[in-house]
Amino acid sequence: MFLDEAVVEFVSGRGGSGAVSFHREKHVPRGGPNGADGGRGGDVILLADRNRRTLYDLRLQQRFEAKDGGHGLGNKRGKDSKNIIVKVPVGTVIINEETGQPIVDMSTHGMKFAICKGGKGGFGNQHYTSSVRQAPNFAQKGAPGERILARMELKLLADVGLIGLPNAGKSTLIARISAARPKIADYPFTTIIPNLGVARYAGDTFVVADMPGLIAGASEGVGLGHQFLKHVERTRVLVHVVEVYPVDESDPLTNYNIIESELKLYSEEIWARPRLIALSKTDTAPHEKYNEIRKSFETLGLPLFPISAVTGEGIDALLHALYEVLQEAKGEPEIPVLMPALEALDNIPFEVERTEEGFVISGRRIQRLVAMTDLENEEAVRYLHRRLDRLGVIKKLREMGAEEGDDVVIGEAVFAFTDEN
Repeated sequence: MFLDEAVVEFVSGRGGSGAVSFHREKHVPRGGPNGADGGRGGDVILLADRNRRTLYDLRLQQRFEAKDGGHGLGNKRGKDSKNIIVKVPVGTVIINEETGQPIVDMSTHGMKFAICKGGKGGFGNQHYTSSVRQAPNFAQKGAPGERILARMELKLLADVGLIGLPNAGKSTLIARISAARPKIADYPFTTIIPNLGVARYAGDTFVVADMPGLIAGASEGVGLGHQFLKHVERTRVLVHVVEVYPVDESDPLTNYNIIESELKLYSEEIWARPRLIALSKTDTAPHEKYNEIRKSFETLGLPLFPISAVTGEGIDALLHALYEVLQEAKGEPEIPVLMPALEALDNIPFEVERTEEGFVISGRRIQRLVAMTDLENEEAVRYLHRRLDRLGVIKKLREMGAEEGDDVVIGEAVFAFTDEN
């Protein structure tokens, strides 16, 4: 079963909490704080694997969650949690389902990407000693893990893409030049999933993809539409397969123009890639009719190859032309995959919004600071207040008119505003 889309939830582990502990030893009456740190939560890591062909496994298991880090125990550091490795097919694009923003393109075998990083372990109380705080009675909670609801889209990686109307002869052609065995029949839409085959020529090999047939309106999602077109994005060379003598008596040149128009509407960059035309099923056309059609296609100025995948006519010439085009493209850079620059979220400044209920503070760094604070420990809360003051949060609230006792919301926590430490 070929599945090229899946929506999966990834959750990394929370960091373990630091320990509150004091050195206890005979004849050492004033042992200082020695609380150890918590362990790191597990990451969720994606691994591009060329042995994976579909997203079927991810449709079966739609949630991956790493374990939390261990808590610090006395002066013993908490254990780090193990990472989770999730294998995906090469060519899988990961998109944030909730924002629609691309996250990463798993375009190379062996490529790894930590889609959700585990939270770091909280500091033990030994980190909070100072000249005025000799015996801190609080520690830091572990940082929360990350959660991403991701849409996985598989875009096949192939050197050559076969395009054309349904029943144009693409499946028969790929079966002729490779070991692929797609479904072949004398009715349209026998191919509803892409087929991959490896063709050999002059001691070299290249990957050929037989794409499901297009119809008018595909660029707008009609028929298989975008399900087909997205797979064309990763091909270097396109072979437009045109049935030379259609059974429905339609005009081959008109059929060719329908597909070319849809391709251009979808992406001019893809439409501008190298193109060869294969006039297929030449063994079925009367000689005079074939000559008439061939002359009409010659006016397009593109390399033209009359072929019959059944008899083998013209197949070697087509393979030779594909080999030459791909040899020329070897020195060129990989087809670019445009990804947005991801901003370092920890460096995004906080924002304060005044609402009817009070003041709402957003900003990942501030929210994580609060999430790692033991809000039931009065000493820890006072320390948090001083941190917020140094970061300019208290000053900003004061400038926006916050008064003693006003509600301040940070993440899931609600505080009463105060200027005092």
